[in-house]
Amino acid sequence: MSFKIDPKKPFGEEVRRVGLELIDDTITILRDQPAGSHEAVHDARKRFKRLRALYRLIRRATPDFSRDENARFRDIARSLAFARDATALVETAEYLEAFALSETQAQALRSITAMLRERRDYALEHEAGLDEAIAAAIAGCEEGRKALKDLSLPDELKDAVRLLRTSWAKQRKSALKALADCREQADVEHFHELRKAGQAYWMHLGLMRRLWPSAMRAKRADTKRLVDILGHEHDLSILTAIADREPERFGNGERLALLLDAIIARQQALRAEGLELADEVFSESARTESRIIGQLWRRAAK
Repeated sequence: MSFKIDPKKPFGEEVRRVGLELIDDTITILRDQPAGSHEAVHDARKRFKRLRALYRLIRRATPDFSRDENARFRDIARSLAFARDATALVETAEYLEAFALSETQAQALRSITAMLRERRDYALEHEAGLDEAIAAAIAGCEEGRKALKDLSLPDELKDAVRLLRTSWAKQRKSALKALADCREQADVEHFHELRKAGQAYWMHLGLMRRLWPSAMRAKRADTKRLVDILGHEHDLSILTAIADREPERFGNGERLALLLDAIIARQQALRAEGLELADEVFSESARTESRIIGQLWRRAAK
């Protein structure tokens, strides 16, 4: 599977090819489950993110299709989420252990990680309806495949350039707004929006990597680092929410306090690091970078 668009080929044909490859690959993974059902779900959900990023890139030309299909694959991903989310909580707790500020805090974090492992194992063992959810996901993918095969997109060079420039500018404006909101309010949701903007940008850079491979590789590396930093920040927010919702799982008040202290300290560091890197990743204006993308596409297509 090749998650990149060839500018020398008709634009609509390339979008359909990339999307169909993603959907077909996802169906195969969910059906065959070579590494087990839960790993198949994890791999499928990663492909759903790429597919949704592809559809966001063409949203201006196909607003109804992009809206409906984005919602379709978002809902399919959510239907498969629970067991993976339980596993992600364990990974977050393990990550946090490395940043304990004292031995007392380290012991508390280790005991919380052990509790979350038990919670995950129970979820994996008793999860009801996973096979049915996977079967429904496959059916949803097949419906999405039909919709994509029927999609019509402009193939003329000038139309493709106009679409890419518009989509790129919109994405950049969203990222810059999220970055400004993070600086002004430092709210969980604003950092989540900045992370989503970074993910979309990283995936769009991948789609466009044929335009200027070395530059795109460097920009993707910085953006991936940003997404990883903000991913850890977001995971810690989810862990906080679970602790607020299910405090009885986390033992006595002292252990819960030690957990929250560790989360706050690490989140502050991640946010500072993420904002500094985001300034570099999103340094160009929407107008400048969208114009560059249009020029690169036009040159590569010729």
